[in-house]
Amino acid sequence: MINYNPKEWSHFIFHIHKADTFRKLWPLMLGVAVFSGLIAFVELNYLKLAETTYIKNVGMMHNLLGFVISMLLVFRTNTSYDRWWDGRKLLGALTNVSRNFAIKIKALNLDKEENSFFKYAIPKYAFALKEHLREKQYFGKDSFLIEIDGGKHIPNQVAASIVGRLYGLQAAHKISQEQLITLNADATQFTDICGGCERIRNTPIPFSYSAFIKKFIFIYVITLPFGWVFSLGYFVVPIVPFILYVLASLELIAEEIENPFGVDANDLPVDQICSNIEKHVEEILS
Repeated sequence: MINYNPKEWSHFIFHIHKADTFRKLWPLMLGVAVFSGLIAFVELNYLKLAETTYIKNVGMMHNLLGFVISMLLVFRTNTSYDRWWDGRKLLGALTNVSRNFAIKIKALNLDKEENSFFKYAIPKYAFALKEHLREKQYFGKDSFLIEIDGGKHIPNQVAASIVGRLYGLQAAHKISQEQLITLNADATQFTDICGGCERIRNTPIPFSYSAFIKKFIFIYVITLPFGWVFSLGYFVVPIVPFILYVLASLELIAEEIENPFGVDANDLPVDQICSNIEKHVEEILS
């Protein structure tokens, strides 16, 4: 995730950063510019269509479809941002649960061995969840403290080890039944958060909807020169690619943030959040 100062307007306007959609769109924009120039040349110099009136009314279609495409893009962007913000709330909940759970463990005044286990296991769950959401595996340092089977759901295995340790403490009479119930409620939230993150990752925007928007934008843009050339002339060459840039950028941004747990520039700072959890849990249980 990019950290930035929203008040630095000049930096945003004149600097093309790595996340700028212009880097991805410029080949298509160049092709559209060439296409617009050819259409303008053929219509104005070869077919002499400027002398007729019927094709000038093509712009009426764009006025109507412009409203439709704007509504589609607004819905698309809002839907993706809702997923991005929902993911951020889940990661915030993971941070809070990890801290609260560590604080309660600290208050029990357990022996050093038990403290070491939870100091390792709590942040290990965060890192395991991060890699799981990126379809990778995480074993971590000191993996002998929790035995992991790489062929299975790793976050579930870490959560099972934490819960099993709690029940073992209660069986050894190191914690009471009431304390077990309180701690178990926190431990259960780990799996609930994992389920919420998996829901976002495994449920993309429907394919037909995403494909339709891309086709709609493309057809809308490449038909612009046919009607606009009579009022703009060869100015369609820079103007039509700019319109493509605006419309396609909204779709690209929506695509990038609809799965916010990856490593794209606009994704959530998952690595930083996991590192903070590890740091804070270590501070609490040290």
